[in-house]
Amino acid sequence: MKLGIRVNKGTIRHYVWQARRKLPPHHHGQTWATFLANHAFEIWACDFVQTYDLFFRTIFLFFIIEHGSRRVVHTGVTRSPTDAWIAQQLREATPFGEGLRFLICDNDDKYGAHFEHVVEGVGIEIIHTPFCAPKANAYWERFIGSVRRECLDFVLILSGAHARRLIQAYVTFFNRARPHQGIDQQIPDPPPAAPLPENSRRQVVGLPILGGLHHDYRWAA
Repeated sequence: MKLGIRVNKGTIRHYVWQARRKLPPHHHGQTWATFLANHAFEIWACDFVQTYDLFFRTIFLFFIIEHGSRRVVHTGVTRSPTDAWIAQQLREATPFGEGLRFLICDNDDKYGAHFEHVVEGVGIEIIHTPFCAPKANAYWERFIGSVRRECLDFVLILSGAHARRLIQAYVTFFNRARPHQGIDQQIPDPPPAAPLPENSRRQVVGLPILGGLHHDYRWAA
């Protein structure tokens, strides 16, 4: 209307209906937030982070996270993210099904026939996020913000192998040592609880992570 163009309501209805078909399911009238809350431990989300090495060559970092615990389930590093490569990552992440029911991903062409074949084989329901709707995959977007602010913004990646070691070290810290506000300051995959030492031996030590970029604090042995 601002452009002075008049469109028949039937035409609008036709295209709005098509767009709504691509929205995440509301499952019997549930809102999207309610659906995520009800199925948090059955939902995984995946996507890529594009970064660069010291020589400005592109590297793609692939992550799968679990909504309920915020745990990073799987990571992968590649320079050529193909449909077959993503399918292999999902196979490795779900060797025994893992109790996964829903997987949130975007509409990228990289999620092709090979990926869909693996999805069908393990009985996963794919939820494609609508275009220009970052809140539809907000947990993953929040995680990627952490990856950039707490890791990638402070290091120079030398190679693909270096990126794998770097990301693995960060994910270990993220899963086993870093508290998360979204889960009441809990740790996604906490180590076994150690008994509280005697008063005379209560000394906290900081274990450096990523060369001292972060620290994991524990009781001294």
